[in-house]
Amino acid sequence: MTRLRKIGTAVGAALATACGGAVILYEPAISASDHGGGPRVEEIRKRVHAPNAVVPSREAQQSALMAAGKGSPLDVLVIGGGATGSGTALDAVTRGLRVGLVEREDFASGTSSRSTKLLHGGVRYLEKAFLKLDYGQFKLVLHALEERKQVIENAPHLCHALPCMTPCFSWFEVVYYWAGLKVYDLVAGRQILHLSRYYSTKQSAELFPTLAREGENRSLKGTVVYYDGQMNDARLNVGLACTAALAGAAVLNHAEVVNLLKDDSGKRIIGARIRNNLNGEEFDTYAKVVVNAAGPFCDGVRKMANEKAQEMIAPSSGVHITLPDYYSPEGMGLIVPKTKDGRVVFMLPWLGRTVAGTTDSSTKITYLPEPHEDEIGFILDAISDYLNIKVRRSDVLSAWSGIRPLAVDPTAKNTESISRDHVVCEDFPGLVTITGGKWTTYRSMAEDGVDAAIKSGNLNPRSGCVTRSVRIVGGEGWEPSSFTVLAQQYKRMKSTHGGKVVPGLMDSAAAKHLSHAYGSVAERVAAIAQNEGLGKRLAHGYPYLEAEVAYCARHEYCESAIDFIARRTRLAFLETDAAGRALPRVVEILANEHKWDQSRKKEELKTATEFLQTFKASKNAQFHDGKHK
Repeated sequence: MTRLRKIGTAVGAALATACGGAVILYEPAISASDHGGGPRVEEIRKRVHAPNAVVPSREAQQSALMAAGKGSPLDVLVIGGGATGSGTALDAVTRGLRVGLVEREDFASGTSSRSTKLLHGGVRYLEKAFLKLDYGQFKLVLHALEERKQVIENAPHLCHALPCMTPCFSWFEVVYYWAGLKVYDLVAGRQILHLSRYYSTKQSAELFPTLAREGENRSLKGTVVYYDGQMNDARLNVGLACTAALAGAAVLNHAEVVNLLKDDSGKRIIGARIRNNLNGEEFDTYAKVVVNAAGPFCDGVRKMANEKAQEMIAPSSGVHITLPDYYSPEGMGLIVPKTKDGRVVFMLPWLGRTVAGTTDSSTKITYLPEPHEDEIGFILDAISDYLNIKVRRSDVLSAWSGIRPLAVDPTAKNTESISRDHVVCEDFPGLVTITGGKWTTYRSMAEDGVDAAIKSGNLNPRSGCVTRSVRIVGGEGWEPSSFTVLAQQYKRMKSTHGGKVVPGLMDSAAAKHLSHAYGSVAERVAAIAQNEGLGKRLAHGYPYLEAEVAYCARHEYCESAIDFIARRTRLAFLETDAAGRALPRVVEILANEHKWDQSRKKEELKTATEFLQTFKASKNAQFHDGKHK
C-alpha cells in the first residue's frame, strides 16, 4: 500500500507539473486489512463462514422487511440487487447497521450479469491520462487497480488473473504498447497481478494459434501480453447478496418498489411500498435512508420522489457474443485497442468458451435488451481481421446486450462529459442515489454510497467500512486445489430412465466447476449430488449438475428457471440451445423444491423459453465438444 501511494504521488505530481498547476493527490484510504482486520471483521467472518451457516429463508427476509415500521425503521433500505446494490447492503450491514435490500427481478438480472467479465484497471484511461495530461483519468486507473486486486482476493474462487495479448503490426506499436503497459505495471505497484512482456511473432503464434500473422498490407511484429482480472460476474453478484444475508441484511429478490414513502411534510423519503412479484403481496418498509442503486433504472426511482428530477443516466449498449473454445486458447485473451473504425474489440476465454465484444452505442432503457444483428456482425467482422480461421455467424452460441448506466451528476455545473466514474448524490432528502462506475470498483462505490447514507440519516454505525477484509461466501479457506477433495470423496449418483439410482464418477471437470462456482461450500452441492440421486449433468458438453438446482433453490434464493440458467449457472450466456435443453429438468427440480403446481411449471417453461429468445444465437449453432459425457 505504501509503495502504491508513493507511485501515485510521483506519477500524479508529474501529471500536475505537466498540466501547469497543483492537484489534490489521490490517497487510498487505510483499509481494515492494513490493520489485520480487527475484532469486527473476525465477528463477521465467523458469522458468514461458519460451517453450518445458512441464509435465512425468503419468508423470514420478507417478515424482517415488513417488521420495519415507522417506530422501528431500518437504517438503510437499498433498492437494486446488482453489484452496486448488493455491495452497498454488504457494506452497510458489516458496519453494524440495520439493512434491507429489494430487487425487482433477481440479483444481477440487469447490467451486472451482462458485463465483459473483466476486472480491469483501465488501460485506455491511463493512455488518456498521459496523452491529454488528465489527472482525473489517472486517479480512475490508480483506484481501479487497487480495487481489482481486492475483488480477486475477496472472491478467489470466482476471480483470477487473465493474460491478455495485444497484437502489434509495426515496430512503433511494439514500443508504444510495451512502454504503455510497463507504466500500467508500475502504477499497479503492489497490486500488480503479473508483469507484462513482449513476445516475438513465433512465440505469439505458439501462445495463440488462431492469431493471424499476416493481414491487409501488414504483418505481425509480435505481441505484448499484460494481465487483468476475470470473473464470473453473476455468481459474484449472487455471492455478495448471500454474504449480506448471512451478515444480517434482509435481502429479497423479485420484490419491486412501487412507490416511495414520504414523511408527513412530504419533504423526506422515509421508506418504500414493496410488492412481492412472486405472489403479488404488497407491504410497507420504513428506513431512515433509502439508497437508490437501480443501475439503468435509477432515474425511475428518483422520479418517484420528484417527478421533475433531471435525468442522470445516459444508457449505452454493450453487446457480446459467445463462440466455441477453439477461437481462443485456454488461459489467453486477445485485446485490440484500436480497430479500423477506432473501437476496442476482444476475445476472452470464459468458462470453457470464448466471449467476444463489444459495442458501445446509445440505446433505450429496457429490462431485456436484445443485440441487433448488425452489432453481432460488427464483432464478427472485427475479430476476423485478427484471426487465421474462418469466422462464422453459425458459430455464435449465444449473444446478449447489457446496458451501461453512464452517469451525469445532476448537481454538477458542467455536464459536458459523461462520467465513466460513479456518481453519488442526494437530490431529494432521504434518497441517496449511486450509479455509474464499473464492476471493478463496486466495493468502493458501495463504500461511498454508505458514507453518504450515514451522513443523510445521521446514522450511528458500529464501525467504519470493513469490506476490504470480508471475503464473500465460499471464498474463505478456498484453494485452487480444493476440487481434488470433491473428486476423491464424492460420487455423482444418477437416476436412470428406469428410475434406478446408479453411481457415477465425480470427474475433474465437474469437481473443478463446483469448486470454482461455490468455493469452500462446494461440498454441500456434492453431497446433494451423492445423497439425493441428483448427479446427472443438465446439458451435454457442460459440467452443471442437477444437484445445483436444488442447492440454489435452498441456499441462494433461486426462485425461477431463469434465475438458474442465467445467473446461478451461466448456461444462457454460454449456449442458448444447451440452456433450452436443460430447462425441462431445471423446472422439474425447482417445482419439487418450491412446491409448484402444474400450472406454475408450464408458466416457468414458457417464460424461460421466451427469455432465451432474447439471446440471439445462431439457430443451427450446435457445439458438442465431447469432453463431458
